[in-house]
Amino acid sequence: MQNEQQFITLLYERLDALREQAEAAVGTTIRQVSTGLQARVERDVSVAEHSDQVAALNAVDSGLCFGRIDLKDGARHHIGRIGMRQDDTERTPLLIDWRAPVARPFYLATGHEPMGLRRRRHLTTKGRAVTALHDEILDLADATRTGHEDPDADAVLLAALGSARTGRMSDIVQTIQAEQDRIIRAPQRGVLVVEGGPGTGKTAVALHRAAYLLYAYREQLARRAVLIVGPNPAFLGYIGEVLPSLGETGVLLSTMSELFPGVHATGTDTQQAAAVKGRAGMADVLARVVRDRQTLPETVRDIDHEGSGTLPEPVLEIDHQDHGTLLLHREMAHEARDRARATGLPHNLARPHFAFRIIDALTAQLTDRLGADPYGGPNLLGPDDIAQLGKEIATSAEVHAAIEELWPALTPQQLVADFLAEPGSQLSDADADVIRRAGGPWTPADVPLLDEAAELLGADDSAERAAQEAERQDRISYAQGVLELSQGSKTYEFEDQESEVLAAHDIIDAERMAERQEEADHRSAAARAAADRTWAFGHIIVDEAQELSAMAWRLLMRRCPTRSMTLVGDPAQTGDAAGCGSWWQILYPYVGDRWEHTRLGVNYRTPAEIMELAADVRRSEDPAFEPPRSVRSTGVRPWEVTVSPDKLARTVAERVAEAPHEGRLAVIAPAGLQAALAAELPDVPSGGEPDLTRPVVLLDPRQAKGLEFDTVIVVEPELIRSGSAHGTNDLYVALTRPTQRLGVVRTDTA
Repeated sequence: MQNEQQFITLLYERLDALREQAEAAVGTTIRQVSTGLQARVERDVSVAEHSDQVAALNAVDSGLCFGRIDLKDGARHHIGRIGMRQDDTERTPLLIDWRAPVARPFYLATGHEPMGLRRRRHLTTKGRAVTALHDEILDLADATRTGHEDPDADAVLLAALGSARTGRMSDIVQTIQAEQDRIIRAPQRGVLVVEGGPGTGKTAVALHRAAYLLYAYREQLARRAVLIVGPNPAFLGYIGEVLPSLGETGVLLSTMSELFPGVHATGTDTQQAAAVKGRAGMADVLARVVRDRQTLPETVRDIDHEGSGTLPEPVLEIDHQDHGTLLLHREMAHEARDRARATGLPHNLARPHFAFRIIDALTAQLTDRLGADPYGGPNLLGPDDIAQLGKEIATSAEVHAAIEELWPALTPQQLVADFLAEPGSQLSDADADVIRRAGGPWTPADVPLLDEAAELLGADDSAERAAQEAERQDRISYAQGVLELSQGSKTYEFEDQESEVLAAHDIIDAERMAERQEEADHRSAAARAAADRTWAFGHIIVDEAQELSAMAWRLLMRRCPTRSMTLVGDPAQTGDAAGCGSWWQILYPYVGDRWEHTRLGVNYRTPAEIMELAADVRRSEDPAFEPPRSVRSTGVRPWEVTVSPDKLARTVAERVAEAPHEGRLAVIAPAGLQAALAAELPDVPSGGEPDLTRPVVLLDPRQAKGLEFDTVIVVEPELIRSGSAHGTNDLYVALTRPTQRLGVVRTDTA
């Protein structure tokens, strides 16, 4: 153990040195930026990358090295969360990154297939001190013993599974199992579906897969970023420390309700409303809503118009009846609308085409009216006169008001808000009544509708681009002036001879000088992606994927045109009324049958005694249901108690007080009971997003998805079962959250 302690000490000395170098680099780069001489610093790495490096080095401080492999040829490799060399010139790694190919035998080697190993060592550390060693002999012909051998090859895994929870998920990098390793290291391209029951490690595998892909495809994914979608903010907080602990900080974690920049979906829908909004057919409904906003006048729309009086005298002397009124005929608008729609552009981008056709038609109308020779001769207006008329019509407020009425410029928020306030004839009366809402905050189910509306409408950014170009030209003009001043200055010592001293204009031109004054964007790719609705991610990982609606999948597929995705979930745990549930139903519209499916069949979380009870719940609806196999048994069977309704909250509080104090405890109850339960539970708030680091939390079954606790008390299971269309699945989820103990409290009238 002394040798390993010396090695760990050496590692941390190197880690501290790397951290100091990264922090110094951040300071140097920031000072360069602050000078204003070159805001876009032309260095190998940016401020954001330096900062990410510091954050990663800080995150891996705990448990930096966790293993060692001794090869039959005498080589020895230490395995850790990141790779590390003794110095920048050393070729042989001091510490092997767990994702490197040479580290793979640490996870896959067995006595039957040792993969060239003599032994595998697990290191347990606390801070920077080695507290335990565990050796596995893989080459039985090797008689060397260290005194740290343990005949139980699963001792490290079982110790990790039995440890008390903290309210934050920890990485499993020390205990990755063979079936998990194969999924983690699967190729990036294409869609990989990872299905598994409760406790099979789906989420942990997905997060470690993200870390592996960022290691194996660093250049591509660092530029395009990885998106991880979770079911709720509490879940994202629960998993938020896993990737940083593996040295990865450039990942965007988000819920579906956060994927439309500028919108905070804090409202709630009924299950029926969420189901209606989530149907795939809503895409066609919104497309029809957009087309309905492209209207026509009933017959003729009068537009008041006053000319500038700049036409030729022969024309002005002629008396033209109603020459100040333009007539926008229905046929004229119909032809303009057909032309605009034929472009195939989104609504707002097609709007200028509609406007140009209307302006051209009105210009022709006014030209015919004002320039007509009463004696039958040719039109009295020349090309310049017609151009002047066109300019006047194009800048007429009355004309633009008419165009706005027939083809309005729309925002996604405006379109969806109007649709929800009055769904009209696009839906059945029953569905329209379910989703009708005037005002109020956006809901998570609204976000895919907003995204769909944004696709249908498009964003006309021509004005913004024109402003940016004007600003760029101003910078170039300013830079040109600076260069001219530098060119005009003289050094009298050389005024009578050709100077060999280079001036500024000899080195750089005005355009490049102006470019260097542009403000650089030092945000990470993940930060830029969070603010850009049209960002295309390099890879997307979706947890609890079975819960997403068809409309939500349309949003995600737009975010990943390459279809490089990892989807993890369990159809047997589908709880959302809008959830697709079926992998085929989710994927066929986008990739056909070109996707891979794998299943995790081992339950590492839930003891066999608890899993038996939970499986019986699922078998009540599906007699053929087979749960994942639990790897451990604690000998502690779930307890159940039945009380009168007036004693329910008090009984739950008493059971919470009697529970062991180590780890975390969750009370999972229907939402309607939470206020009464919170009144009896000291320091346990109800409502809002739970703080999972508290010793006791109060959740409903949906909030509990993907989480785990040492002890769980499920309240009124029959109310959970009858509370929704997928109530049995919700109860199954609630019963499979504990790692140690489960209790059930019900009333005798439930």
